[in-house]
Amino acid sequence: MSAPKIIAVLGPTASGKTSLAVELCRRLGGEAVSCDSMQIYRDMNIGTAKPTAEEMQGIPHHMLDICAPEEDYSVARYVREAEECIGDILSRCKVPVIVGGTGLYADSLISGLTFAERQEDMELRRRLTARYEAEGGEAMHAELAEIDPTAAARLHPNDGRRIIRALEIYALTGETITEHDRKTRETPDRFDALRLVLSPEPREMLYSRIDKRVDSMLEEGLLSEVEELLARGLSPECTALQAIGYKEFVGALRGECTVAEAAEELKRATRRYAKRQLTWFRRNPSAQFLSYTDAAGFAACTDRAEELARMHLK
Repeated sequence: MSAPKIIAVLGPTASGKTSLAVELCRRLGGEAVSCDSMQIYRDMNIGTAKPTAEEMQGIPHHMLDICAPEEDYSVARYVREAEECIGDILSRCKVPVIVGGTGLYADSLISGLTFAERQEDMELRRRLTARYEAEGGEAMHAELAEIDPTAAARLHPNDGRRIIRALEIYALTGETITEHDRKTRETPDRFDALRLVLSPEPREMLYSRIDKRVDSMLEEGLLSEVEELLARGLSPECTALQAIGYKEFVGALRGECTVAEAAEELKRATRRYAKRQLTWFRRNPSAQFLSYTDAAGFAACTDRAEELARMHLK
């Protein structure tokens, strides 16, 4: 039995993914399924650039506002809940259009493979993080080398996030991240996805869009949004407030920097994040990159995306 066909509109932040996905849904009879690790949170609208009702243009959007900022949310939970959304969309003879920039969520959803989810995994991650901070990267890297020398060989001791994740996976599943990656490559994907990656060119154009978005976020009340989250007792150390767009302004509200300095840091952090997103998406040889420099170019990208989508869905 062949895998169900879906469309995935991916790309870096501020690239215009929402507009493209909405237009594809309109032309193809589709519904959007968000693939953004921060837009899942309720009451975090401005800093996550969550699409507004106006931007959605009446197109149903799924996997938005599905949990509270206080909750820990996992890739495994996302895959489970997004699969249910896609199944429902397909059952109604509509086209599922995945849209977002969180590469890990997109890849895990399309492949259907995730690491085992356990209730204690966030606590384990906190313990491993505390160990990394106390013992240092060299010690933790050496520990990983004993368990998974292949993974250790491609990670620098300063890459704490990936070292911690690799050790966490092994502790939870008894399987190394190298073994998991091997199984992922050998297992047929859960969905037959057309990956469309939207990327404004040249890079300076994307960076300009990012800077303008940050300025707009401040005008729309991002600082007040952060204040309200803190006022209700949300810890500055929780996953939601550690996100780009929030942690910078937590520092400003603590008096660690000015709002203007926080805004500049957010622009820099977002540009770095966009670069990492593009690197992630380029790793997949099946990805179809769509580049544009102006409004006419974006319209041409939309037409090309529709053409590719219709060919894929045949």
